Amino acid sequence: MITSLFSKSKLLNFIIVFLIMLLAFILGNSKNGYESVIFGKVILFFICLLTVLVLNFIVSKNSLTQNNNYQILFFSLFLLALPNTTANGNILIANIFLLFALRRLITLRSQINVEKKLFDAAFWIAIATLFYFWSGLFFILIIITLLLYTDNNIKHWIIPFIGTACVFVIAMSVSIIWYDSFFEIFNITLLVSYDFSGYNSLQYLITMTMLFSFGLWSSIFYLKGIKQKKKAFRPSFKIVLFAAIISFVIVVIAPEKNGSEFLFLFAPIAIIITNYVETIEEKWFREIFVAIITFVPFLLLFL
Repeated sequence: MITSLFSKSKLLNFIIVFLIMLLAFILGNSKNGYESVIFGKVILFFICLLTVLVLNFIVSKNSLTQNNNYQILFFSLFLLALPNTTANGNILIANIFLLFALRRLITLRSQINVEKKLFDAAFWIAIATLFYFWSGLFFILIIITLLLYTDNNIKHWIIPFIGTACVFVIAMSVSIIWYDSFFEIFNITLLVSYDFSGYNSLQYLITMTMLFSFGLWSSIFYLKGIKQKKKAFRPSFKIVLFAAIISFVIVVIAPEKNGSEFLFLFAPIAIIITNYVETIEEKWFREIFVAIITFVPFLLLFL
């Protein structure tokens, strides 16, 4: 039933996703109180909604999945499984800027306005880095993208650094105006942490098991599926896979492990799992697979 409902893009699907996200947002932000920060909470929820819309736009416009809404369903369910991902404003903002960058990199497939797209991608990643320092690792994705397209144009390799430099100069100028200091505005922290004791709860253990087991299993078939795609589309699917790998690295090294760092992983994993669901021929197995991802976050509410 679930697979039938989300197998086609429908308005009802977006309403269901909206309600799931609203529940996740309420759970994730209830510990912080609402009395004096109502406006801030509304802004954060709007960013959550915008993230889903951007994800759906990226997927639909670049044919990363078939015409369905599984990816936004999975994304919203991941939020519900780890509602803390909706509470960290800096990570929410950084994540949506990274999605903007991902969109520009994927659209390089058309080989139109390559310079502008590379500049934009680097620009968005640099802005994301201002909000969450380790977002800067996604700059590696630009290098990987250029390698995937075997781009030998030296100008294309220089442009991303120019885009990054522009953000640096603008941010430094704002810092001088607001703080009378060159680097006060920069949120730079080179700290890493391999202390995973913060995940030592049933909610985290079950969610991480679901994410990594389903994600890894789906990735195996995702890699096989890339070979069957048209040659022009293959780099786009590989970019998503590398985005998932970089996101996983951020989760591992995140200096503060409170669950919000998993947000970077949700979008690429949702796309990868959606691609796997589309390949499942046995209807009963597809229903069970999607049902597990759907009901586990709701079961966690009672733990």
